[in-house]
Amino acid sequence: MRFRHPDGSTVHLGYGTNALPAEDVDGLVAQATGFGDRLRAHLGVDRVGLGLWLPAEAAHRLDADPAAVAQVRERLAAHGVEIVTLNAFPYADFQSGPVKKAVYLPTWAERSRLDYTLAAARVLAGLLPDDAAEGSISTLPLAWHASWLGDRQRTAMEHLTELADGLEKLEAATGRRVVVGMEPEPGCAIETIDDAVRRLAEVDRDRIGVCLDLCHLAVGFEDAADALRRLDDAGLAVVKAQPAAALVVDDPADPAARAALAAYSEDRFLHQVRQQGRGRLMARDDLPDALDGVRPLRPTSPWRVHFHVPVHADPQEPLTNSRDDLRASLRALLGGATARVRHLEVETYTWSVLPDGAPADDDALAAGLAAELAWVRDELVALGLTPC
Repeated sequence: MRFRHPDGSTVHLGYGTNALPAEDVDGLVAQATGFGDRLRAHLGVDRVGLGLWLPAEAAHRLDADPAAVAQVRERLAAHGVEIVTLNAFPYADFQSGPVKKAVYLPTWAERSRLDYTLAAARVLAGLLPDDAAEGSISTLPLAWHASWLGDRQRTAMEHLTELADGLEKLEAATGRRVVVGMEPEPGCAIETIDDAVRRLAEVDRDRIGVCLDLCHLAVGFEDAADALRRLDDAGLAVVKAQPAAALVVDDPADPAARAALAAYSEDRFLHQVRQQGRGRLMARDDLPDALDGVRPLRPTSPWRVHFHVPVHADPQEPLTNSRDDLRASLRALLGGATARVRHLEVETYTWSVLPDGAPADDDALAAGLAAELAWVRDELVALGLTPC
């Protein structure tokens, strides 16, 4: 889906396919075309955008076969699907079993992360629509924080320098511009906007910026307008934003709230918890740690949980979500005279582990994804953007 911002620029809206389980090329294409057809039907549009999750094995396979990339592009276009952005954060096995902290491997201190990202960039250059201004790729925020020491930071900066050089050469060879965004996330080496400014001080700002996951921003109690000011001061661009909502517990001392929250404690994904207190954020790595761990969070002020919940729906009462923060973030990004981001990717990858149960089939899942896209579409129209 495309929108015209009042400044004349085109804003792309799509859905991230890391909500879907396929990992090989044939499976990824089959899912993208099948869900593309379903989403177009639900939304009543001729063209739908997808933020393609491209696992490492599939990225390397396609990178080695440009003819296959061209065939994938043709197949997607035949189903009204366009790709302007890739998710290269999870390396593999994202929907096949317990993920937890394994999603942060390999880190940016490892060569395999660089090789994977450059392969994904070359594939994206071949998938972009002819009239797309640029492509974007989201990637992990360096690593999980626990083992991120100075030597790894130095190695990561060397790899990011090579990444920028590779992206420059790609543009020179193909005429297609691809940029990469580090995605701040709770518990990572880049958790906050301040971390992004500090950790990315040496990167090529023309090729590397940030991907703002609006769920992560809300979990960290960060304000989007303030975040944009600090990124501007540092010269870091927002290359992509992910409209997503976090789980909010207004009164974690309420037994009903704790019972409802416990239903979100599942074994596949990590659900970091944050709480404001005593001038700093109180943090736990996962929801079970916050509820019943060795050092549980005190139920003295609201909790925010890194559990991506559908943006259009309310969770079980008395739980709420960060939809008000999401609206404010979209307003900061796109409600002004100038569009601050051109690529939006809805990214509720947790449909398979929601407490109410996974959607019964692909048709039911597509209906849910379409409802989220419709919600974001309506928010963009309310901000003055026009479908085009």
